[in-house]
Amino acid sequence: MSGTSDALESVPGLHRINHYQEGVVTRTQLRGLGVSWDHVRAQLAARRWTLATRDVVLLHNGPVTEPARRWVAVLSAQGTVAIGSWSALSMRGLTGWTRPGIHIVVARGARPPRVPAVVVHESRRPAPEDIRPFLGLPVHTAQRAAVDAAAWQRHPRTAVGLLAATVQQGLATTDELFEQLDRVGAVRFRSIMRTSLVDIAGGSQSLAEIDFIRFCRERDLPAPERQARRKDSQGRQRYLDAEWRLRDGRRLVVEVDGIGHSDPDRWYEDLLRTAELDASRRDIVVRVPAGAVRLEPDRVYDILRHHLGSATQETSA
Repeated sequence: MSGTSDALESVPGLHRINHYQEGVVTRTQLRGLGVSWDHVRAQLAARRWTLATRDVVLLHNGPVTEPARRWVAVLSAQGTVAIGSWSALSMRGLTGWTRPGIHIVVARGARPPRVPAVVVHESRRPAPEDIRPFLGLPVHTAQRAAVDAAAWQRHPRTAVGLLAATVQQGLATTDELFEQLDRVGAVRFRSIMRTSLVDIAGGSQSLAEIDFIRFCRERDLPAPERQARRKDSQGRQRYLDAEWRLRDGRRLVVEVDGIGHSDPDRWYEDLLRTAELDASRRDIVVRVPAGAVRLEPDRVYDILRHHLGSATQETSA
């Protein structure tokens, strides 16, 4: 490590802490190892070590890595602390929902650390049972982090989209999120999150699909079958967003295209996928932009009502 001193080798236990905590150590830990503050000041004056906060020292003078920043954030806090919300979800594997800063959760009233790029959330529910060690750090479970992050958003769509992504990417189940919501009590968007979890549990794989299913329910359209499995003309298994069976033997298939479908490779694949489904049988395949469900609901309703036809639609399976 750049700029380290031979103190790491000469002080028993210091090398192990340096390795385990990404070069970050507290003054209390140093005292426990017999390192005096005079020695620390000498290392700081020689620019071998760096003072991260009043109570936290970096045992080097090189760049501060992201893992080291996490340790600085955690070791600078008092009482029960955990890496939470967006940061915990990112560490546990959530993609596509990155937010700046390192988010930590401390007990309400605790003295929060003043560390650059660290976002401190005070919680009335420290709940140590929600903390699981990850890379040696105290990190909230995915379900706790997701519910917290969702409740701290300005808009309900962001909250619901985050829960959908958490389930879709396999970080938590809907049952785990339901249980977490029951335990947190009254939080922002709680009712909306519970309703949306019902939709997510029913098979919707994205926020666009959840909006579409809710749209059908609000407009008194028959409930479609979601994520139905079908074989295309090549015999490959396909999963469809929404499908209705019609009395004449055909099916009405609706694909809800979110912003991801505008990617050239995705657009190319989607067009071929639709063509292959059309070739497999005489189905009616309709592709609906996700935004149209919110911006032009009457137009989308007329399209679906035209294709469904009250006299030709059967109850879906």
